Amino acid sequence: MNWTSLILAAAFLSISSTLTADENWSRFRGRAATGLAGQQIPTTWSDTENLAWRTDLPGKGSSSPVIRGDKIFLTAYSGYGQAVESPGNRAQLKLHVVCLSVIDGSILWNHELDAAEEEQAITKRVADHGYASPTPCVDGKLVFASFGPSGLAALTHDGEFKWRTSIGTKTAGFGAAASPIEFEDIVIMNASIEDGALYGLDKTTGTVRWRTPDIDRAWTTPTLVDLPNGKKELVLNQKGAILGLDPETGKKLWSCDAIQDYIVPCVVAKGSTLYCSGGRSNKTFAVKAGGRGDVTATHLIWDVSRGANVTSPLLHDGHLYWSHDKAIALCLRASDGEEIFRERMPTRGRVYASIVGDGQHLFLTTRDAGVLVLAASPEYNEISINRLGNPEERFNATPAIAGDSLYLRSDAALYCVKKEKTD
Repeated sequence: MNWTSLILAAAFLSISSTLTADENWSRFRGRAATGLAGQQIPTTWSDTENLAWRTDLPGKGSSSPVIRGDKIFLTAYSGYGQAVESPGNRAQLKLHVVCLSVIDGSILWNHELDAAEEEQAITKRVADHGYASPTPCVDGKLVFASFGPSGLAALTHDGEFKWRTSIGTKTAGFGAAASPIEFEDIVIMNASIEDGALYGLDKTTGTVRWRTPDIDRAWTTPTLVDLPNGKKELVLNQKGAILGLDPETGKKLWSCDAIQDYIVPCVVAKGSTLYCSGGRSNKTFAVKAGGRGDVTATHLIWDVSRGANVTSPLLHDGHLYWSHDKAIALCLRASDGEEIFRERMPTRGRVYASIVGDGQHLFLTTRDAGVLVLAASPEYNEISINRLGNPEERFNATPAIAGDSLYLRSDAALYCVKKEKTD
């Protein structure tokens, strides 16, 4: 074995030893959709400080990276719509599932898929997110990637294509957003926009195991919740109601009247207590899971006119935090919804990425003004603002955390932020 092989083997062993099962970031917003993971992440970085690597991607996209072991998976699109002014030929639109190395960011494989004819033509509104917005999810064998009207695809960790299933071909507004999640031998997909339904697909074959209709105006990713009796419930926030379902069958178990508007943020949970936000009125509801039938009168804990329209909250040490889509940092007390702080972030642009944290710090990603780092505390405390890349890059994707690394995806590249080792 030569010196290069020894060095790579040592690096692989080092990363493998730090990434336990709990530290894998295997779905949108990580384990249980909390947005929390990892060891302490650096609070300052730049193109020359605490940046382990940067990798140019084969196309644009807004999906977040997911991490399993020594591999990173994300999606992208190319061939059409890279620029609104000169979009090119829509027949040339290609969709990508990409795998990169955690060690050095090198692209291990890039699988291309043809786009469905039903994909929207590019407009300024569509271009804000593009054709690769849903975040993949990954289990021990397969990675599952959704492209909205172009279907849900499964590939092995080595890039072997296994199946592709349509979940409907309707489009609306900005396009697709909901991300798949996995449960036992099922991959669950909210196709409210594409088909007005929630799907459970067989992981191995992609065949439909169950389909739940009447899912209304929900761009949100579902959440699995642990109940006190040891069972799990599937929770989905949609227009008009928060729903609890059986993840094995898709059967609706309960509903709670809620936000009378479309929903984008995903539900976060502490035990069986659910925090559900969304709508242009920026409302948040706290609800107990585990009921049956209409639980509005029995399981609603509180509701307030605070929250966010697009971004999902983070729950830490009894407080809910947001990086609000209108560039506002927001904190509510989880027990009663009382506002603790509401501060303008140091940018006037839009924010599409959701907040993440490492237990000590909160990372609030803006589209074009860097990442604001706050103390994970109900007292508003700005620590730093960190920028990467060139001024034209847009950071729409929610970051991922695995081990001691923060992964930031722009519309051009993937970055790995990690504390530099000192001699």
